Amino acid sequence: MGDTDEQSAWGFETRAIHAGQDPDPVSGAVVVPISLSTTFAQDEVGQHKGYEYSRSGNPTRTAYETQVAALEDARHGLAFASGLAAEDNVLRLLAPGQRVLLGNDAYGGTFRLISKVHTHLAWTAVDLLDLDALVAAWPSDTALVWLETPTNPLLRCFDIEAITAIAHERGAMVCVDNTFATPFLQQPLSLGADIVVHSATKYLGGHSDVVGGFLALSDDELAQRLRFTQNAAGAVPAPFDCYLTLRGVKTLAVRMERHCANARAVVDLLVGHPAVERVLYPQLPDHPGHAAAARQMRDFGGMVSFTLRGGRDAALRVAAATELFTLGESLGAVESLIEHPGQMTHASAAGSPLEVPDHLIRLSVGIESAHDLVADLEQALTTA
Repeated sequence: MGDTDEQSAWGFETRAIHAGQDPDPVSGAVVVPISLSTTFAQDEVGQHKGYEYSRSGNPTRTAYETQVAALEDARHGLAFASGLAAEDNVLRLLAPGQRVLLGNDAYGGTFRLISKVHTHLAWTAVDLLDLDALVAAWPSDTALVWLETPTNPLLRCFDIEAITAIAHERGAMVCVDNTFATPFLQQPLSLGADIVVHSATKYLGGHSDVVGGFLALSDDELAQRLRFTQNAAGAVPAPFDCYLTLRGVKTLAVRMERHCANARAVVDLLVGHPAVERVLYPQLPDHPGHAAAARQMRDFGGMVSFTLRGGRDAALRVAAATELFTLGESLGAVESLIEHPGQMTHASAAGSPLEVPDHLIRLSVGIESAHDLVADLEQALTTA
């Protein structure tokens, strides 16, 4: 449906629905078929129609990879079986002894992968809000800066363009986890980042029914290396998973608009509430990194975190008291979720520089009626 140059001129919503998704040439189906075949017929030895074995490539996966790459304004898209599989593929680019600079607020699974699995790599947790300190204490063996923005779970926002400039001057790559923002709100490659990573399980899929990961980039040599490892290590998504995410991404723009609007309604309730100590949301003027978020994001997202004056016990009571907000891990889907990061998603960071406050609550604000979500939180906060 149109050539690459034509697609690059399309708006975001148009690309989400049409990029990589031509009608099926055999049947005319407007929905990309789920190609379940593991192997593909060859006309003669080594002569095939672009596919030979589904670990190496699959038509449904190609459509999905093309779609999301187009949304990130990337030349290359690579799909994986999970977000951590995608992250693992990036870390395999580094040689033993090279260093990862990791923001000191990050997803616990990322920290676990870097610190406990890739033990051949050095790592340092740094405050990416303090650019002067970053420059002054830059380790000379740094090969990769890994940053989330907004971060998980404190929602700090980092200046991608400034950090990338610092890293590139010193010969390091930059990988941005864009899961919370999504390509609808933020496009890190346009700000200089080398690689974008997503947990496609979250906003891309958007319906809590598929696990996946994604890498987007425009550097041809890096893409070739990553695609080699994607095939060689084999952590690729099944065709049905690709189909589910492909379908979910089609509505990403309208979902994100509603997520953001509902998050603002929740923030309005929480700010000034007597049980709440502090609200963490990038739109708030005193939020860490607010200025960077205002420059590089279209809106401020659907994630909200807050701390309770009553401490850990109050946080646990509130997390258990909601009725519409489901107590559960993950985020970014149509239904609203509430969690206690210290004992749930970030338990692996306990005792580390990435440990989170024990009176912190994280909300993934869904697309239900904002009035109902606010009412649910109001009643839950009475337990604090």
